[in-house]
Amino acid sequence: MANNTFKEIAEVLLKAKSVLVYPHINADGDAAGSAAALCHALRKMGKTSYVLIEDRLPDNLRFMDKGYFTFDPSVIERPDVSVCVDCGDPGRFPGRKKKFLSAETTVCVDHHQTTEKFCDYSMVDPAAAATGELVFALIKEMGAELDVETGEAIFTALTTDTGNFRYSNTTKNCFLIMAQLCDLGVDINKVSVEIYENERPQKLMINTRALSTLEIFGGGKGAIAFLTLEDMKETGAEPFETEGIIQNIRSLSGVEYAAFVKEKEPGVVRVSLRAKRRGNVAAIAQELGGGGHVKAAGCTLNMTAEEAVNLIKAKINEAIEAI
Repeated sequence: MANNTFKEIAEVLLKAKSVLVYPHINADGDAAGSAAALCHALRKMGKTSYVLIEDRLPDNLRFMDKGYFTFDPSVIERPDVSVCVDCGDPGRFPGRKKKFLSAETTVCVDHHQTTEKFCDYSMVDPAAAATGELVFALIKEMGAELDVETGEAIFTALTTDTGNFRYSNTTKNCFLIMAQLCDLGVDINKVSVEIYENERPQKLMINTRALSTLEIFGGGKGAIAFLTLEDMKETGAEPFETEGIIQNIRSLSGVEYAAFVKEKEPGVVRVSLRAKRRGNVAAIAQELGGGGHVKAAGCTLNMTAEEAVNLIKAKINEAIEAI
């Protein structure tokens, strides 16, 4: 997909008076951190800017909300520019798609290899570890003043999408950015405690419930677990509190392909897929109408959790045989 340059996108934003930023549904650290950092930078440059969301921000990410995030689409009647971050297609912000397209100009900043061309301007780099890496470069290109608040949001984006700098997408550039964030005075320990050590008991309960369904297959190379709506109701867990379950599954010794199936509503499930070293879960996700990265992808399926588990197991077994 043909990209615009950071300079071209920066010029669009600098000319704008009002900008709405759109992270994907069930925003993770990269989506929320990228959105907060960009919104903060735009406001510092005198722009009217908000981050428009359609579901609750996870508790461990709310420290970044300094009045940026809103559910109210009328906060800016018709934005000059709409910017989606960490979104591969409009289906990643379904309840806000109409508002997004109402802007005079639309921009996409993303790092998924399966991202579609759906905006007037795009900066999509699958080699970037996180969308926050691209947003950081864009903010610098705009000439916005960098400060601790910007740094905390960018750190959140980087640390969460690289598994705290453990995953294969971690690059030299991640650490070069980290050095700049340290120079800004970002307290890494403080932000890490907010992100990783700020959980409700319900999260531990739902993680335990999911892992009780764990199944190892494919000669030990595949692993899958699932949750139902009943599980969520009985534990009192929020949807965002299932974040991290897929990483726990992938962490198992010998597992190359990990999958987590979560029932979103009756007959609809969300599937998260991860590969450790040799696998390509983006190919599986794309075949099933989803997308993502080689090592991290997902899709939504219209079927029961049990049916989805059987289907995903079959697809992973095929992939294992090809290794």
